[in-house]
Amino acid sequence: MNRKKKVKQTLLKQAKKARAKKATNPNKPRYISKAERAEQEAQANVESTPPETDSEQ
Repeated sequence: MNRKKKVKQTLLKQAKKARAKKATNPNKPRYISKAERAEQEAQANVESTPPETDSEQ
């Protein structure tokens, strides 16, 4: 009887872990590191600044 109980506990534990892993929120945005955010911000600043022309003199 103890062997059956141990096997059942092991299988239930594995199933519980699998359900918990599957239940994580798939719509959660991906983590963006500080360095990646700085890089994206720098690129956005470069793209948003208008090109300088010589006619402004």
